[in-house]
Amino acid sequence: MKTIAIGVGENDNIIQACHIFKEKHPKTNLKLIYSDEDLVKAVLDDKIHGVVRGSLPASNIMKKLNEKYPDITRATYVNGDEYEFLLTPVGIDEGETVEDKLRIVKECIGFYKRLGKTPKIAVLAEGREDDFGRGREVSKSITESKKLTKLIENETSEEVKNYYILVEKAINAKCNIIVAPNGRVGNIIFRTLVLLNSWPSYGAITFGMNKIYIDTSRDQSIDGYVRSLILANSLDNF
Repeated sequence: MKTIAIGVGENDNIIQACHIFKEKHPKTNLKLIYSDEDLVKAVLDDKIHGVVRGSLPASNIMKKLNEKYPDITRATYVNGDEYEFLLTPVGIDEGETVEDKLRIVKECIGFYKRLGKTPKIAVLAEGREDDFGRGREVSKSITESKKLTKLIENETSEEVKNYYILVEKAINAKCNIIVAPNGRVGNIIFRTLVLLNSWPSYGAITFGMNKIYIDTSRDQSIDGYVRSLILANSLDNF
């Protein structure tokens, strides 16, 4: 029997989600975890198929996982009737350099190809192209977005376009990999779409480790946690 470990914190939506999931997937065993330390142990346990962070806080867990897997990155999987895309980076300390974002993009490309789907990539920046010069951070972001777009063109065979700050155009163009300027911006986009406007998310897929680990917000809804459990149950190890 397949075992999924799930973290249980203050948000008890996760408990209700486990009951709903179990009714539909009785052959999957759920192991409830109540501490950061035990959740990390579950990630390292070969007997456990996958791990969902659930409603436990992220900081200590990611710190400990980074000690074991220094190259881990995350991409939130938004998948509904109208849209499907990976949003990355979403960790507040991820995607700080062009090279970091290129590595994440390549992981996302591999994920979609394993699903038999064709990647279509959108690169974002903190301003429009003609906003260059309106502040050091804005100009730096625009320059980096152009560099990243060129690197993706040169190092992959996938379709890519720089949408700058126009995230709405990237989504409407059905791009399925959306690359935020950094993890803080990506996290804000995630919270706006998923937590505020209830776009369906399966959680954040974690790349760079040999275990299925789905990172979730501690503020997620019952349905959101159910989707994360379904994703962890359906994926094979990367």
